[in-house]
Amino acid sequence: MDARDKQVLRSHRLELGAEVLVEGLVLQYLYQEGVLTENHVQEIKAQATGLRKTMLLLDILPSRGPKAFDAFLDSLQEFPWVREKLEKAREEAVVELPAAKYTALSGTRKWGLRTVVNVASSPFKKCCVSCSFPIQI
Repeated sequence: MDARDKQVLRSHRLELGAEVLVEGLVLQYLYQEGVLTENHVQEIKAQATGLRKTMLLLDILPSRGPKAFDAFLDSLQEFPWVREKLEKAREEAVVELPAAKYTALSGTRKWGLRTVVNVASSPFKKCCVSCSFPIQI
C-alpha cells in the first residue's frame, strides 16, 4: 500500500471504526481477493466488538500489498457513502516526501525516478507526467 493510501486510512480511522461493520462482506471479499489470510479473518472475528474488529483490520491492511486499499474500497459495497468519502480523500491527499530524498538540479527537484519541475509559485505540483498525484515541495 502506498503512503497516500496509508495516510487516508490513518486520517479516517475513527470514522471507519464508527461506520463500517467488517464482519460481513468486507472480510469475505478481502479474503476472496487474497488481501487477508484465513488467520487474519479468524483473528479479526475473534475480537469482542465491531469497533475492535474494524481497528484490527485497519492495522493489518497497510501491510497487505499494493492492491489492499483498492480491494478495501471494493469491499465497501454495503457502505457506499464511506467508499465515496475515502475516494475523495484519496484524490485530495498530499503525501509529503522526505526532504532528505530531494536532490536540487538546475530548477528541478528529483526524488527517485520522478522529477518535479518547480514552475509556479504554488507549493503543490504534479508528481510527473505519468501520474497526477499532487505533492508538496
